[in-house]
Amino acid sequence: MRSPLPNPFVWPFAAAAEASATSARFLSAMAGAWTRHGRIRPESPPPTWTTPNKVALDLPSMQLRDFSTQTRGPATLICAPYALHGASVVDFAPGHSVVEALLIGGINRAFVTDWRSATPEMRYFSIDTYLAELNVAVDEIGPPVDIVGLCQGGWMALIYAARFPGKVRRLVLVGAPIDIRSGQSPLSRLTADLPFASFESLVNLGGGRAFGESLLELSALVFEDEATRVLQLEPGADTDNLPALEQRFRDWYAWTLDLPGTYYLEVVRHLFKENQIAEGRFTALGQTIDLSKVNAPMFLLAALDDEIVSPGQLFATAQLIGSPDNIEMATEPCGHLSLFLGARTLGRTWHQIARWLRDDQILRRHLKRVDASDVLRDAGPPAIIEQCQNPVEKRTSKREKKARNR
Repeated sequence: MRSPLPNPFVWPFAAAAEASATSARFLSAMAGAWTRHGRIRPESPPPTWTTPNKVALDLPSMQLRDFSTQTRGPATLICAPYALHGASVVDFAPGHSVVEALLIGGINRAFVTDWRSATPEMRYFSIDTYLAELNVAVDEIGPPVDIVGLCQGGWMALIYAARFPGKVRRLVLVGAPIDIRSGQSPLSRLTADLPFASFESLVNLGGGRAFGESLLELSALVFEDEATRVLQLEPGADTDNLPALEQRFRDWYAWTLDLPGTYYLEVVRHLFKENQIAEGRFTALGQTIDLSKVNAPMFLLAALDDEIVSPGQLFATAQLIGSPDNIEMATEPCGHLSLFLGARTLGRTWHQIARWLRDDQILRRHLKRVDASDVLRDAGPPAIIEQCQNPVEKRTSKREKKARNR
């Protein structure tokens, strides 16, 4: 009887053939993008924002957008993905907006990192460039802040929290690749199968940038892009507006960002191929990142059918940070984009996230675990610390008054 196991002398050649096939699909997709689109992208306007906002800060890498309805109180910064599509993924349309869900949930001060498409002058921007300007944005808002990191913005938010622990009150990570070895997704398999030289070729073709239309072509190998499924549109719901909403999604999906080659290759090598964040070997702004320094309360949301990030690649974070008992986890039965655009997900788990962000008891328990001197030293101006502590103090004083009245 023939053994079900492959011949040990043959499997390396089979693996090489599979890798070669993957490389061929990669290069074919890249060539197809250039053949069909060339380099000159049609001058279509960027996707519009749904919720009223203003630009609070203009930086080389981004615009900091302010969606706040009040000027005082704790602030939430949404660290949008910087990978393929624009930051408007967080505010796509009514009923399909993370920003809208958080505002409805009672988050009164909300900001978004609106990353710029890379120009030729930006081709050498690195991960450190984006972390440094994220730090400027946090200082502009006023630390400590709650950070909501989505997809590629998730690992950036986690690194930032480890690098500047006193500037982060709470952390929400959604569909973020943190420990690549703790699971597999179509994207992580594709990245593992391709030689690094393939990604370098893509950047070289772009003159030092990874062009968005090429990345979009490649994403077709793994991404779900069917509007009804991504947006979680119920059959028969609002049929009059359905064609316009589907067209809006197609227009949004087709509009892509170019990425700096330096940044793009660092992400591929350090995060996806070498898993440096999870293994404690990643260096950010001159320091090796130690995730055990992250003690902020954390909420993790994963998609069970995620094409980009498997739940295990996100949930492994709980074993890497300094306060694994201070974490909430949730899953949604959806794909990657539905985590940010899906009507059911936004109406269910994102409202839960908003309540979690507003729950002062979580912060109270956290402050008990953290040395008060560290908070006072790192968190920033005393007025900001009062924003964290006053709600707890007020509730305590009310209970004391009731006790005295009895």
